[in-house]
This record gives sequence, C-alpha cells and structure tokens, in this order.
Amino acid sequence: MISIAKVLLGLGAVAVVVTLIAVPTVIFLREDDEAASSRTFTLEDVFNSSLRPKSYNLRWISDYEYLHQSGSVFLHNVVTNEVTEFLGTDAFVEKKAYDYQLSADHKYVAFISNYTKLWRHSFLASYSLYNRKSNTFITSADIPDGVQYFAWAPEGNKLAYVWENNVYIKTSPESPSQQVTFSKLNDVFNGIPDWVYEEEMFSSNHALWWSPGGKYVAYAEFNDTEVHTIEYSWYGDSQYPSTVLIPYPKAGTPNPVVKLFVVDSENVTKTAEVLAPDPFKTVDHYLATVTWATDNRLAVQWLKRVQNHLILQIYNFSGSSWDPVETLELTSSGWIGRFSPSEPVFAADANSYYLVMSDGNKYKHIHQVVEGRTAAVTSGQWEVIDILKVTEDSVYFSSNEKDGRPGGRNVYKLTGGSKTCLTCTFRAHCEYNSASFSHNASFYLLSCNGPDIPYQALVDTRSNTLVKNLEENNAFRNETSKISMPTVRQGTIKVDKYNLWYTMLLPPGFDESKTYPLLIDVYAGPCSQKVDLRYRVGWSTYLASTEKIIVASFDGRGSGYQGDELMHEIYKRLGTYEVEDQITAAREFVKMGFIDKNRIAIWGWSYGGYVTSMVLGSGSGVFKCGMAVAPVSKWTYYDSIYTERYMMQPSENTKGYADSTVTARAKNFHSVQYLLVHGTADDNVHFQQAAEISEALVDEQVDFEAMWYTDKDHGLSGSANSHVYTHLSHFLKRCFA
Repeated sequence: MISIAKVLLGLGAVAVVVTLIAVPTVIFLREDDEAASSRTFTLEDVFNSSLRPKSYNLRWISDYEYLHQSGSVFLHNVVTNEVTEFLGTDAFVEKKAYDYQLSADHKYVAFISNYTKLWRHSFLASYSLYNRKSNTFITSADIPDGVQYFAWAPEGNKLAYVWENNVYIKTSPESPSQQVTFSKLNDVFNGIPDWVYEEEMFSSNHALWWSPGGKYVAYAEFNDTEVHTIEYSWYGDSQYPSTVLIPYPKAGTPNPVVKLFVVDSENVTKTAEVLAPDPFKTVDHYLATVTWATDNRLAVQWLKRVQNHLILQIYNFSGSSWDPVETLELTSSGWIGRFSPSEPVFAADANSYYLVMSDGNKYKHIHQVVEGRTAAVTSGQWEVIDILKVTEDSVYFSSNEKDGRPGGRNVYKLTGGSKTCLTCTFRAHCEYNSASFSHNASFYLLSCNGPDIPYQALVDTRSNTLVKNLEENNAFRNETSKISMPTVRQGTIKVDKYNLWYTMLLPPGFDESKTYPLLIDVYAGPCSQKVDLRYRVGWSTYLASTEKIIVASFDGRGSGYQGDELMHEIYKRLGTYEVEDQITAAREFVKMGFIDKNRIAIWGWSYGGYVTSMVLGSGSGVFKCGMAVAPVSKWTYYDSIYTERYMMQPSENTKGYADSTVTARAKNFHSVQYLLVHGTADDNVHFQQAAEISEALVDEQVDFEAMWYTDKDHGLSGSANSHVYTHLSHFLKRCFA
C-alpha cells in the first residue's frame, strides 16, 4: 500500500518530500498496544534461514520447457503442463554433486562436485560427465579435478574447460581433451581472468566464449608477470602460517597485459589473435567485453586505461584472420558505463546490435547501432537498467521509468517503436521486478522482489497473462504476520540542484511525537543505490523491530540510475560530496522532529566502511559513533581498474588522492566512538587498509575498538557472519545507552 504526503520541512533550499510505503505485512503503522501483542524480530531471527522469503529455481532449456530442481530435477512443459523426472537423485548422490550443467543438445550432463572457493566469483570443482541415454557416467571423460571453468558449446555437446590456467577443448564428451594453451607460468592466465579482471571488469570466473554454432572458442590471455603482488598470512592450523600471494595491481602500478585469441574447436592448432584497435595498441588498455554475433562475426569492446574512451570493434573472419570491419568509438567526460561497459546485444540479423549507453541528455538508454551509427530507441529522464532479450521483432528491457522512482524496476517490451510495460500493473505492490525469458521469449519467469513479500510466477509473454504461480511465500507471510515488523518511509531531500532519495525503516508502533535513535546504513560508492523498492529482511529489521532504532539510507551525489550528471559529481574526487551528503541527510532527519540528535550513528561495509570513517573523521559533531567493516583507508592501496575509473592514476590526480584518505582525519576521531572491523585474509580490501587506520589513530592517541577475523575474506562468511553482526549490535547498544 502506498500513500503520499508532501511535507515541507527545514530551512533555506532544503525541501523534504515524504512518501510513506507500508511494508505489506504491516499495512498500517501499529499503535503501541497492537505492537505489544506480537513478538519482535530478534537478533536470532536474523540468522534463521526459515525467516527468509524463498525463491523458485528455474532453467529454461527451450522456448516452452524449463528445469526445476526439488530433490530430483524435473522437466516442465509449459504448453502441455506435463512434468517428468529429468535427472534422478542417484547421480547427484553418487558424485556428491551440488549442481549440474546440461549440454545444449540435452544428451549429456556435467555434475559438479568438490567446490573450493577462490575469490568472489572463481572456484575449483570436479566435473563428472553423464550420458542421459545410457544413464551412466563416462569413465573416459579425462577431465581432471580442480577445474577452474567449464562450458558446454551453445549447440551440440562440445565442451571447453580451464585447468591450471590453460584451455582445453573436447569435441564430444567421449573424445580426448585437446590442450589449446601451454603456459607454464602461474602468473599467466588463459580462459580465466586474473584477480582484478574477475573482480572489476568481468564480474565472473571466465574469460572464454563459445561462438553460437560451437565452431570457435574465443579466450583471453592475461599476463601478470609485471603486476605487483599482495601478500598476507594464512594462519590455518599449522605450526607456522603460510603466505598467500596474489598479483594485484594497485592504483598507478603495472596492469596485466591482455590479449584475445580465437581457436578452431575442430583443429586446435588453428589459433588467431584478435588485435586491439590501432589507437590502443601502444597504450595501456583493457579488454571489456567479447560478444559473438555468428560463428564468423565477433564484437569486442576495448577500453583505455583511463576508462573514458572506448572502441567497440566488429571483426569478421576472413578464413585465416579476424579483420576489423566496423567501429563504434565512445568518449565520456566521466567514465564509460556504470561500472564496466554494458555488453552489446545483436539483433536477429546479426549485423546491427543494441547497446545501453549515455544519450545526449546523459541518461543511460538503449541505442541501435547500424554500421557504426547510433540511434536512440528509448529516451527520458530515467534509465534503462539492462537489455533482457532481443527477438526478431522485439526488445525486452528493464528500467526505472515508472512513477519517477529511480529505485523501482519494471520490464518493458519494445516492438516497432511501441513500448509496453509488462510488469507495471501485473500485480499490486510489485514495483521491483525482473524477468527471465524462454529461448524465443514466448514465456517468462516474473520475479517481483518488492515492496511486497517476494512473489514469482510464470507468464505468457504474448498475452502477458498468468500461466501459474510458482512461489507466493505464503508460509513466510504467515510467520511474519505474527511478528511486529518495521514499516518503510521514503522521500527526497534537495541537495544542491538534486532531489535525492532516502529510505527509513521505522519501528513498529512508530509515533512521530516521540524521538528515536538513528543509524545511517551507508554504501555511497559511485553508481550505488541503497534506496530502492526491494523487500528486505535482515539485521536492520532486528534493529528497528526489537531495539526501536530508525535505520535510514540516503543516495547522495555520485549515486546511480539517475543520470550521469549526478553520478559523475564525484569524478576525480572520491571522499567529498558522497561523504558530505550523508552528514546533510542526518541533519535533515533531525529536523523531522522524531530523531534523538544525541543518539545518531553510522555504519557501512567496504566503500560504506570508507564513507563511515570519512564521516566520523569530518568533525561534523552530528554522529556519536560508527562502525566500519573492511574499509578503504587510502585509494592508492586499492586496485587499479576500480580506483582509476573514478580517480584517474595518482600521478594524474595527486590532490584528489591526498584529500581522500581516512588517515589524514585521525585527530577528529577523539570526539566519536569508533569500531573498526576487518578480515585478515581479505583479498579485495586488504587488511593493510585497516592496519593503516589503526596506526593513524594510535599515533593520535585515539581510543577506539577493533575486531579482526582470522583467515576471513571481504565477506566475513561462516561463523564470522553471525559474530560480526552480534558484535556490531552490542557496540551500537552501548553507544545508544
């Protein structure tokens, strides 16, 4: 239920527009006596998986069939409504498999077991090949354990995998593996990204791409021999700790050297390099995306190291080489894309393609590119989030156009210049939607993720009508109806020339005549968005429900999905406006009359930990305390791709780097209570960053609290997860006592 009340608050140019969104499990704000009749959401509930909405797992394998696993894997025919067992549990049990991958012809299955996590996306695993016709495992498959990446071809049953940084191809599951690359160096990676490409450019564990018909495999080579290494101790259980070494380019230091190759899957001795465009050959550059159009046509995006200049090159195969035939060149006054550049999606003719890019008004929109010439096909003061599917006659995409709410998501169909919203009115209280389309988009899985309790359904795209409900989360709805749950309030605050969104999680029985402690939950990195219409249950739910703390977030300058002008406000000056705006928001919240100005805290993780630390070190006098988990202290210590995207290299922006350190603000921490948390095995934001903050605070004789987690990475998973949130809770309660 959404009701809107506009209230003018504050002085000068700051206008606050309040929009009240009641979380559907608590349609109205409860009175105190009503709230007392049910229990609150406790800290123990935060870690109780049964108090989480469920989701329906689905894999499309044709235009009208999908697989769903519930014990066994079942094949669902959407047209006939038939359900048959596709894979029994015996094969999973035999190999102790936790997942599977199906070949394109549906004849073979790779069962995945022995998972070992590496970094955020990468892992090692074993792949056991299974013949569905004979219901037997292929004993001659010769795929070793510890595979880094595995991929079936898009047609038939060829496969490729990466093992010990080298690429292998099998023309069928029974045929022998053929080695494509022969690197013997640990710091040369073939078919998989190195650390920085995995984390910041590809956001995946692979750098290997099959052509549509399975004729060719494109793969990248990353040479990290000149990249400096980060080292940290792994304490483990041995008498002596070991040392982990990772090639990790920090801002301004040597980057990996990247090359792109294409190999003929039927003759692996035929390999050709796909060369970078001439303007980039002699300067530092990145490989951004690789996209096949046909077996003989390939699109590659190359990005200059400064990341404000991109060349999208189309290559055609001449029979012996990949020759450039079409070029699109993009530049920006900030950086290209939101994070890494968006990938082109080819039209059915395999010649033209669609690309999400900034338009003349600096909003991200779909453009059709024909022979290197671009034409916008969407426009407005809103943004296209992603292209979901392109068919012969339509383009399907998600955007935040509806109601001018940048935190909303809906799915649209664009046909012949006519745009239709598929999800805008499909179900009440569904304002944050996504869709997974069948092969030719005749059907889609609708996932409504808020503000109501998540819901999933199968929809016929042609009539946009419900086929069947898949997950309504009725059990979760029933359980939470017995709990005094918080409500959500959203609105805008005008900062400079922008109307910027905030969200508040209000305690049950919220009374505007009373005052409450306030916790700002911050991330605030470039293109971030904390204020959206998703349904969430977590630590903030406990704080609001049980501890009666208002938890608020604010998307200040630098945040995303509202145009490049706002997003690029922090270009070359991280640690400025996005920090100032959190302080401004807290002051405006106090003016609303129901915040206890003597009990205001801030907390964040990663970039949010950095902003938390910068806010506390600002000397604003607004915040009593704060908690920073895995924070950056100095941008010279963070990786090159991320940092230089927003700050350029240190030699090009000396003042920007110098003015953005937490350590320079150490003396201002005397007036606040500070908790610093970090994992000793954080491969992303290194423990070095927290150590630097600690040293600076000690040098200034600042009394502060710290917690480290032995051998834990950036996510603090496992036992550390419940421990850190419990520890944060205790610190916050002491602060607000």
